[in-house]
Amino acid sequence: MCRPCLVTICQDVANTGQPESRLSIARIVRDIDLKPLSALPTATGQIARHAYARARKAKIELAPLLEEAGLTRQQIEDQDSRITVRAQIKFLNAVANALQDPLLGFHLAQSVDLRELGWLYYVAASSETLDDVLQRAARYSSTANEGLSLKYRVGPDIRIELGYVGVARHLDRQQIECFMTVLLRLCRQLTGLRLVPNRLRLVHRRNSDRSEFSAYFGGNVDFSASVDELTFARRTKDMVVVRADRYLNRLLVASCEEALSRRPTSRGSFRSTVENAIVPLLPHGKARAPEIAKRLRLSQRTCARRLSSEGLTFSQVLDALRGDLARQYLADQDLSISRIAWLLGYQEVSAFTHAFKRWKGKTPREARSQQELTRREGRRCAPAKV
Repeated sequence: MCRPCLVTICQDVANTGQPESRLSIARIVRDIDLKPLSALPTATGQIARHAYARARKAKIELAPLLEEAGLTRQQIEDQDSRITVRAQIKFLNAVANALQDPLLGFHLAQSVDLRELGWLYYVAASSETLDDVLQRAARYSSTANEGLSLKYRVGPDIRIELGYVGVARHLDRQQIECFMTVLLRLCRQLTGLRLVPNRLRLVHRRNSDRSEFSAYFGGNVDFSASVDELTFARRTKDMVVVRADRYLNRLLVASCEEALSRRPTSRGSFRSTVENAIVPLLPHGKARAPEIAKRLRLSQRTCARRLSSEGLTFSQVLDALRGDLARQYLADQDLSISRIAWLLGYQEVSAFTHAFKRWKGKTPREARSQQELTRREGRRCAPAKV
C-alpha cells in the first residue's frame, strides 16, 4: 500500500472531535520511516517540545535549560528531529524546576492533543477493543520512545508495565508521569468511558503533591513501588473502541511491523542497566557487585568487564548513583537526613555525611538549606500567573 493512500485513509480516523492537530497526517505517516539513529535511545521529543513551549510562554530563559540537557534550539524547533531520551528527561526536570511545577509531566499530559502521538495514536484508534490497543502499544511504543519498554500482561487483572532500556530510571519523574497519564487518557478517549484503573504504581518517591494524581487516577496511587505499572480490571480489555476500523488497522499494523523490523534492537550503555538494578536494592544493603551480576544473569567477571569497556568500575557507578539520588531526596522536605542515609544504603548518617561532603563540598543539611533558599528566590522572581 503506497503512503499517499495511507494518508488519505487516515483522514476518517483523524476526525475525532478534537481541535485541529498541529501535525499533519502526512507527517504522521512519514514518521514511520525511521532515520539512522545514534547508539543512545532516542524519542520523538514531543513531550520536550511541549515543555519548551510552556517555559517560553512563562518567559523563562530557555538557553541555560537547553544547555543543561545537552539540547539545542534547532533540535526542539525541528519537529522531525529525534532527541536522546536522557536529554528529554533532563530537559523536563530542568523546566519543572524553572517553572516551580513538580507535576509538569502530569500537567503536560492532560493538555496535549493525543494525535501528536503520531501513527501510534492511529493504530490504537483503529483497533477494535482495548485489548488490541494495549497489545499494539506494547509492541510499537518503543519506536516512539526507545528508552521505554512496555509490557502488557493479562491475568486476574490486566497490567501495563514500563521498563527502562539504556536509560537510568532514577533520573526520571516527569517523563514517566506524563506517559502514564497519556496512557490513561488514551484508554478513556478511545472507549468514550471514564475508566478508573485499579492501581497506579511508580518507582520514584513523591511524598507530597499526591492529591491531583489521586483525583485523576481514582485514588489508588503508590509511589516508591517496585515497578512502574498501571492496572485495570480484567473485563476492561473487552471494551470496544468507538471508532474502530479494522481495514485501516490492518494497513497501519503492516507499516508498524516494517518500522519495527528496521529498528536496532540493542541501545544504550551497560551502566544504565547496572544503575536500574542497583536502585531497588540500596535501602536493603544488598547493592553489591555479586548480587547485581546475579540479577543481571551475568558472571561478576563479565559484569566488571562490560563496565570496564565503558571506562567504569562498579564502585564508581554506585558512588555516582548515590550522589544523584541524594540530591533528589534532599529536595523532598518530608525526608529526614537519617531516612535519606538509609535509602542510599548507609548504615550510619555519618557515613552519608562524609560521602556527601566528598561529592559536593558541604554537608547534606547545608545543601538542603541552599536548595530551599534557591526555591524561595525562584518563587519571588517567577512571573505572575494570569
